[in-house]
Amino acid sequence: MTTFRERTERTRDKTAKLTIAEVLEIFAGGQLPLRFSAYDGSSAGPPDAAFGLELKTPRGLTYLATSRGDLGLARAYVAGDLDTHGVHPGDPYELLKTLSDALVFEMPPPPVLAKVIRSIGVEHLRPVAPPPEEMPARWRRITDGLRHSKSRDAEAIHHHYDVSNRFYEWVLGPSMTYTCACYPHEGASLDEAQENKYRLVFEKLRLKPGDRLLDVGCGWGGMVRYAARRGVYTTGVTLSTEQSSWAQRAIAAEGLGDLAEVRYGDYRDITEAGFDAVSSIGLLEHIGVRNYPVYFEFLQSRLRPGGLLLNHSITRPDNRSEPLARGFIDRYVFPDGELTGSGRILSEAQNVGLEVLHEENLRPHYARTLRDWCANLVDNWDDAVEEVGLATAKVWGLYMAGSRLAFETGGIQLHQILAVRPGDHDDTGNLPLRPWWRP
Repeated sequence: MTTFRERTERTRDKTAKLTIAEVLEIFAGGQLPLRFSAYDGSSAGPPDAAFGLELKTPRGLTYLATSRGDLGLARAYVAGDLDTHGVHPGDPYELLKTLSDALVFEMPPPPVLAKVIRSIGVEHLRPVAPPPEEMPARWRRITDGLRHSKSRDAEAIHHHYDVSNRFYEWVLGPSMTYTCACYPHEGASLDEAQENKYRLVFEKLRLKPGDRLLDVGCGWGGMVRYAARRGVYTTGVTLSTEQSSWAQRAIAAEGLGDLAEVRYGDYRDITEAGFDAVSSIGLLEHIGVRNYPVYFEFLQSRLRPGGLLLNHSITRPDNRSEPLARGFIDRYVFPDGELTGSGRILSEAQNVGLEVLHEENLRPHYARTLRDWCANLVDNWDDAVEEVGLATAKVWGLYMAGSRLAFETGGIQLHQILAVRPGDHDDTGNLPLRPWWRP
């Protein structure tokens, strides 16, 4: 068995062709934390490693060689050209964590890079069609309208949320809640934590029987039904046909039709005003940062003076990063999604005249939520694959496990921001001096 040093010496031999495993070792500086094998018979990394990657086809090599960042890995994996070992495809978290902790890619010097190109062959530098599950590049989506126009937002929502209600039932569990839960204690179940999240939002908004609540981006109507069970007249709106039909059936099954309504449509088409409260749970990520002023101004216009707004959204850990999602997330998960820091969100809310009362970061809770969603996917794997296909199921396992890792390491966060529409003294002056909800 040759050592990395011996393989490095081969890079200086102009007549020797490098194997795929040797190429990978060059980019990884010889520090592979897992076992790698390729279709050309080469391998690298510890033979007894707990996790492994297997490159099975030349097409997979082309994906890796022609795509930047995580997109090439995702394409090869989703297409079946790259296999994982030691983890379940419904939850590859441990493999991703190992890669994140111990693998650092470095660009080799030009002479070595030239040898790498000659070894893998120029035919692998010509892009090939991506898997059919992939969305077109952002510039090609102009056929659906300008970014964050109503038509293009509808297509983006359709791509992500209209997968299959049965699939979501297996992943999300009985709550059918696709946003960060809030775990009241270490041993809390996912359903208990989701119910607790709705309780937290309900209490922050100071809702009481007879009040009117608008829930924008309402998903499958979890918040709508939670509030209606407590006597609040609630209107929800979603751009997903699958979500709206499921929510309407759930409302009817619980006999909540006199109090609850879920509409299919764009939140911007809501004409009613004077709501006592507005909740936005997981919608801001789809709005577009440049549209924040219009978004917050619209939500404020739906509130009565003194009414409360709760915005619950994923954020970046700073306010300087580029907001556009890229790579795997943009092409396979959240087309046109944009994230920014909580400071930017606070500023935009304040700039339209909302008074921010409170904000908190639930980042660790989202990591646990994703852990539990992955566990559900693993438990229901065969049914999920039969329902949506192996490629789509793999996308979800990869996306949720990777997101869990990002929340654990602080790469992304989850902030709840509570604000009030200022009114006369009697409206806002009646708010308690300190937070009035249970944490």
